[in-house]
Amino acid sequence: MPIREKLGRETLFSFEFFPPKTAAGVRSLMRSIHKLETFSPSFVSVTMGAGGTDLQQKRTRDTVMRIHKETSLTIMPHLTAIGKRKEEVRSELDAFAAQGVTNIFALRGDYPAGDNGQAIRERTELHYANELVAFIREHYGDHFSIGVAGYPEGHPETPSKLQDLYNLKRKIDAGAEFIITQLFFDNREFFDFRDRCQLIGIDVPIIAGIMPILSRQGILRMCDLCGARIPASLLRQIFDASDDDVAQIGIEWAYRQCEELLREEVAGLHFYTLNKSKATCKIFTRLRQNKACSCNGECE
Repeated sequence: MPIREKLGRETLFSFEFFPPKTAAGVRSLMRSIHKLETFSPSFVSVTMGAGGTDLQQKRTRDTVMRIHKETSLTIMPHLTAIGKRKEEVRSELDAFAAQGVTNIFALRGDYPAGDNGQAIRERTELHYANELVAFIREHYGDHFSIGVAGYPEGHPETPSKLQDLYNLKRKIDAGAEFIITQLFFDNREFFDFRDRCQLIGIDVPIIAGIMPILSRQGILRMCDLCGARIPASLLRQIFDASDDDVAQIGIEWAYRQCEELLREEVAGLHFYTLNKSKATCKIFTRLRQNKACSCNGECE
């Protein structure tokens, strides 16, 4: 089902996964997916590696097809533009369309450093996400419901939040129908971002990206990559806690974020699961107290 058919009718709840590199990773992912399927999410997404190499594309495609065939979930693959000729983009989209996929998350992707990055730049024909969105609309009409990324704290490569908002508006004007934000830990950043989007004329639903903290080093590494800020009060908690308590602190913080976001009528919550179900199961069990987790304590 195209995600557009769900927008505005309900508060969306969704999960993000990444394609595993090993057979064991695939088995673990599918266990997590089947557990999270019990919550009847609005959709799930599958990422593509930043460079969008042939191997990364294949892993994404294989993961998408397996979820599509083995579950009842609405699925949205990520599609990156960099490193691809237009005919290669069409080939990917044709493959998804042939399998009945009707949603795409359109991204520019990230250029690798060094000489390889320059070679990929020279090969790329669609250089920005708005160009990818426009290309999809030109060749596939309304077959795909298209989502794009938003950055409450600004994209790391953009000189100002205002410029980043103009970039986002170009994606919406090109035909994107909804926004999923980068992770954040301070809801004030999201509310300010949502207000600024309205002021600049962006009127599509904005889904909040949530990542429960599971380890100190993991979240610091992730924030370093994406530019998200961790509030001092949260930093103090996770550095004062024992290793065993960090995940519980992260889950509690994410739950409180979700509570407030839902009170303020957020369009949806999108969980970056890191291919694990335990934290998300715990949060959903509390958010949906009338729909208990069926994992019997076996969430991974």
